[in-house]
Amino acid sequence: MPWIALAIAGLFEIIWATAMKQSAGFTRLWPSLLTLAAMLASFALLAFAMRSLPLGTAYMVWTGIGAVGAFLVGILLLGEAASAPRILAALLIVAGLLLMKLSSPA
Repeated sequence: MPWIALAIAGLFEIIWATAMKQSAGFTRLWPSLLTLAAMLASFALLAFAMRSLPLGTAYMVWTGIGAVGAFLVGILLLGEAASAPRILAALLIVAGLLLMKLSSPA
């Protein structure tokens, strides 16, 4: 269950990062409110996962899901560049996440 909570927390991190971009520096109401709600959900699920997962593992996986997810949203929805070095960097993050998951006892 903590791994599921952590994965969902990571998805909420993607949502809040995307909504924050759309909020234009918190000048647009609905994206700003979505940012805050998704942040709250993300932090609450992360806190739940940290009850049984090691700090470093939980935080790395949470930020990794958010970073790679936001990277993909930027490319797929916002027209950001998808250069080979950027894709390689994202793949390295995913490889690190998989290694962290495989090496964690929980």
